[in-house]
Amino acid sequence: MSKLNIEFFIAKRIAESKGGNHHNIMVRIATLTVAIGIAVMIISMSVISGFKDEISGKLIGFGAHVQVVNLDGNNSFETYPIVRNELLVDNISSNVNTKSINAYAVKGGIVKSKDAIQGVMLKGNERGYDSLFFRNSLIEGVLPRIGSEIRNKDVLMSEIIANNTGLKIGDKVEMLFVQPDKAPKRDLFKVCGIYATGFDELDELVMVTDIRNVQRLNGWDTTQITGYEITSNNFDKLESLDADIYQLIVDTPQSDGGVLMTETIVERYQSMFDWLKAHDVNAIVMIVVMILVSLFNMISALLIILLERTSMIGILKSLGMSNHSLQKLFVIRSSFIVMKGLFFGNIVGFGLALLQQHTQLIKLDQTGYYLTAIPIKFDLWWIVGLNLGAFIIIVGLLTLPAMIISMMKPDKTIKFQK
Repeated sequence: MSKLNIEFFIAKRIAESKGGNHHNIMVRIATLTVAIGIAVMIISMSVISGFKDEISGKLIGFGAHVQVVNLDGNNSFETYPIVRNELLVDNISSNVNTKSINAYAVKGGIVKSKDAIQGVMLKGNERGYDSLFFRNSLIEGVLPRIGSEIRNKDVLMSEIIANNTGLKIGDKVEMLFVQPDKAPKRDLFKVCGIYATGFDELDELVMVTDIRNVQRLNGWDTTQITGYEITSNNFDKLESLDADIYQLIVDTPQSDGGVLMTETIVERYQSMFDWLKAHDVNAIVMIVVMILVSLFNMISALLIILLERTSMIGILKSLGMSNHSLQKLFVIRSSFIVMKGLFFGNIVGFGLALLQQHTQLIKLDQTGYYLTAIPIKFDLWWIVGLNLGAFIIIVGLLTLPAMIISMMKPDKTIKFQK
C-alpha cells in the first residue's frame, strides 16, 4: 500500500469516527461556514451576471452592439444621412464576430393626442431586422409590418407613451415633425402594438415603424439612411468587432465622399456600463470575505482535530511516519470537510437561485433598477471556477496550520493516550 493510500485511509477513518464534542461542533461549524460561503457566492454571481445580461440586453435591443453613422452627425434625432454601401455591408457581414447588420433611420417628432403631447424618436427599421427584442417585450397587439410591397404606416409604441397620451391599439396617432425654416410636417400613423421593456428612459422615447416612413419624413430617397446597426455573436469580442468595422470603413470609401464613424453600445451608454462594472468590484469583495471567513473556521476546526489527535500523531511518528505525511493526512481530512461544505452549499445556492429564476419571488423597484424582479443567469465556467478556486485556496492555505505537527514530539504526545 502506497503512502498516499495510507494517508487517505487514516484520514477517512478519522472522518468516520465521532471524535470529541469540541471536534464535532467545530467540524459542523466549518462545514456550515463553507456551505454558506459558496451558496452566497453562487447566488451573488448569478444575480450580478443576470443584471449585466438583462441591462445590456435591453440597451442592445434598442441600439445593437455597434452603429455606423455619419461623422458629421450629432446627438440629436435630426441626423445627417449616409448612402447605402452594399460592399461595406458585405464586408461587415463576413466578419466572424458579426451576427447581423441592418440599416435604420431616425426622426425626432411629437406625438399629439386629445389628452397630451409627447416628444419621441421615430425609428425606422428595414425588413430582416432583429425583431426578437421587441417581440419579447410586446404586451399588446402586433409588431409593425415592415418591408412589404405596400408601405404601411404601422407604429409600435411603448406602454409609457400610450398611457401618457391615452392611445390604444388601432388608434390613429397624429405626429408633428419640426423642420428648420419650414412649417412642421404632420403625419398620421396607426398604433399596431404596445411594448414594455422596463427601461423607462428609452421606453418613453422610442417608437418603431417602417424605414421608408422615416426616409419620406426626412426627405431622403431609398438609398439614404441614418446608419447601420451591427449585432455581435459575442459581446466579449465587441472591441475587436468595432476595430474591424472601423478598418473596413477606412478601406471602403463612400460613393458620396462622406466620412463614417463607429460607436459601440458601451460608448453610447458609458455611465450605465460603468454602473454594471461597479457590481464586479462588489462581487470580488464578497468572494474574498466569504473565503476568508470559511478559511478562518476551517483553521479552527483543523486545530481542534489536531489537539484531539495528539496521541495518534505521537504513535504514528514513533512508527516512522514523517511530518510531511502527517501534514498531508490532516489536509486530506480537512478537504473532506471542504468538499462536504461545497456540496451542500451548491445545493442551497442553486436551489434558491433557480427558485428566483422560475418564480421571480423577490421583486425590484423598476425605477431604480430598470427591472421588475431580481434576474438570474448561470455560467458553467464561473460556477466551476468558483468551486475549484474556493477548494484550492482553502485547502492550500490549510497546509500552514498543519505544520504545527512538526512541533509535536512523540514522547510528549503518546502519554496523553487514554
